[in-house]
Amino acid sequence: MSEKRTSVFSNGLIWFGAGVSIAEILTGTYLAPLGFEKGIAAILLGHVIGCVLLFLAGLIGGYTRKSSMETVKMSFGERGSLLFCALNVLQLVGWTSIMIYDGALAAGGIFPAGKWIWCLVIGGLILVWILIGIQNLGKINTLAMGALFILTLILCRVIFTGYGAAEAVSGEAMSFGAAVELSVAMPLSWFPLISDYTREAERPFAATAASAAVYGVVSIFMYVIGMGAAIYTGEYDISIIMVKAGLGLTGLLIIVLSTVTTTFLDAYSAGVSSVSISQKIKEKWAAVAVTVIGTAAAMMFPMDNITNFLYLIGSVFAPMIAIQIMDYFFIKQDHKRESFCISNLVIWFAGFVIYRILMHVDTPVGSTLPDMAATMGLCLVYYRVTAGHKTNTQNVIKV
Repeated sequence: MSEKRTSVFSNGLIWFGAGVSIAEILTGTYLAPLGFEKGIAAILLGHVIGCVLLFLAGLIGGYTRKSSMETVKMSFGERGSLLFCALNVLQLVGWTSIMIYDGALAAGGIFPAGKWIWCLVIGGLILVWILIGIQNLGKINTLAMGALFILTLILCRVIFTGYGAAEAVSGEAMSFGAAVELSVAMPLSWFPLISDYTREAERPFAATAASAAVYGVVSIFMYVIGMGAAIYTGEYDISIIMVKAGLGLTGLLIIVLSTVTTTFLDAYSAGVSSVSISQKIKEKWAAVAVTVIGTAAAMMFPMDNITNFLYLIGSVFAPMIAIQIMDYFFIKQDHKRESFCISNLVIWFAGFVIYRILMHVDTPVGSTLPDMAATMGLCLVYYRVTAGHKTNTQNVIKV
């Protein structure tokens, strides 16, 4: 009996659900001080950069049939990869908490039933998605995504046609480069996850391309909705905008469905990454545990500003995936049989430091692209130097 694989269409649906997110709308509001034209330019540039890199990251898992954290072993070694597995599980627990928190606050703004009740409702629905399983979500996902598509079109129409001319937006000044980086940040946050889904694809290249393209288009749409909401209505709270527009039940459905379909991916991938730490862990039950922890954290802790969290993710995972891209597509090295690949771990740490430095430098393309270029350059230099050394050593031995 052949193994069940996911279609290009189902992969596209999964990443449509990832893109329709309250977190993406909220991040879009941060770009409002730039104004509409510059904001659009920053959103487009950031997503082109982020989604091209997302495609390359997903292609590695699609071709090797390995999960994201299993592909990390190919660059950092069996034990060296554990650092990134642990960091990825931690960031996914963080994302699960943040998404449930944002969804509960927004839902509570429309139907005030108490934040903890909405946390439990959203967390419970995520558990349902997890227990159904990624291979069996076909019809449910199709229905949910169709509803979300219609609902977000309604939301977009209300924001851009229901109000007058754009208002002056007060807020902390943001450079164009910082806005680009915030636009890269969301696609970048999916780098350590995408292979968890493309590894199951019937047609890896087509499914990965569809995933990156669908996610990019939908994420751009969400950012524009958030930025437009802040510019045209003067409001940064999406629930207030929905209430003012009369989108009571419709707005509530958008918030709950989008939070569930996005956060499910975070919790599911946390389970997959946990298996890379220990084969004794069952991925489905690890995902359940992450959802429960995330729900509890959302009920207990404030999580209103996620910009520092996004930058931390960038500094950890941008150099990691840069090394993976170089190893798989260009240098064609595989270190999975080693315990630790010390050279790549040192290069990753250099990339991490470079990213943190670039955060304080205003470049027109943000921090991710220059950091990844620098990290790839270090990989290439090290490979050229050591390859030459190995060749000379082999010649000496032959003599």
